[in-house]
This record gives sequence, C-alpha cells and structure tokens, in this order.
Amino acid sequence: MEEKGRIILTLKNNVQALNDKLENIVVGCQQKDIRAQKDLYDLMGSKMFGICLRYAGNRDDAQDILQEGFLKTFEKIHQFEFKGSFEGWMRRIFVNTALEKYRVQYTIINIQDGGWREGSENSFDSITDAITAKEMVLLIEELSPKYRTVFNLYAIEGYSHKEISDLLGISEGTSKSNLSRARIILQEKIKQLYHNDLRVGVR
Repeated sequence: MEEKGRIILTLKNNVQALNDKLENIVVGCQQKDIRAQKDLYDLMGSKMFGICLRYAGNRDDAQDILQEGFLKTFEKIHQFEFKGSFEGWMRRIFVNTALEKYRVQYTIINIQDGGWREGSENSFDSITDAITAKEMVLLIEELSPKYRTVFNLYAIEGYSHKEISDLLGISEGTSKSNLSRARIILQEKIKQLYHNDLRVGVR
C-alpha cells in the first residue's frame, strides 16, 4: 500500500509539474515570446496533428491545418483566461480550423434517410472492439470528407447533432444520416479488413 501511495503521489507531482510548465509556456506566448511559441509547438504539436489528420484524411492537408491552427492559436492566445483546460481550448481552435478548410472545399450533401437506417450503437461498438485505435483512425481517414467530419465531431469530439448542424450549416437530420452512413461504411471496411486477414492466415 505504501508503494502504491508513493506511485500515486509521483504521478500527481508529474502532472502538476506538466501543468505548471504549460502555464508558463502559455504566459510566454501571451507575451509573444518566440521561444515559448516553439515550446508550445513541441509540447502540443503531435496531439494537434492527430486531430488534424482525422479531419484531413492525408498528411499533407493535415500539416497545412496544423500550421494554420498554430497561427490562430498564437493570434488568439491572449483570450485564454486560465479558466478550464488549455488543451481543450486549443483543441477547439484546431477543430474549427479543419472545419473551415473543408467548408470551403466541399458542400455537405443533404442525404435523405431513404434506404439507410440508423445503425445500432451496440452493433457498431461491438464490431469496432475487434480493431486497434490505430486501425480505426486509418479507416476513418478513408471516409469521404462529409462522413468523416460528422463522424469525428459526433463520435470523437462529443458534439451533439444540434451542435454539428450549427457548425456545418446542415440540418440535424442530415447530421444523423451522415453519421449513420459513416457507421455503415466503417462496419463494412472492418469486416473486409478482417476477412482479408483471415484469408491471409489460411494461406
């Protein structure tokens, strides 16, 4: 028990040290310190790139969003008042940057419910349990922009359909339909992935 207590205390101290470091970096960035800006990029760059990649679908576009997102972060960082999570605040900037890019590049088509029906949450969750997070990210990247965007916002970022409709300028019904279609496509991709794996195994 004493050993466990020491481990927990060490972890808490490490988290506090990281928070203190981040706070100092943010203060430096608010003062337009170039070294602090580099430190923020080094500290948060990989996390933010992961977000960019989920929306972009390829590394070149993700890199463009990353650079633009950091520029916007440095421009707006004086607005951060140290209330709540800085990472969450920064994350919203990058998500919005990605959305702005793809609002210009494509029009989200209004998909009628037609032959598609809302997939079961349980069936989708059960099929995705079989793959790794890395595999899932790669499959999401293969979705078309309109499906990928809604799926990311709903399933990963935690936005409601009402919030998505406001962000993208679409109806809640379209948001739900796009999510449903994204789930169906991902289910088929996962089945195909494991069907191919099994065939390779048989050989």
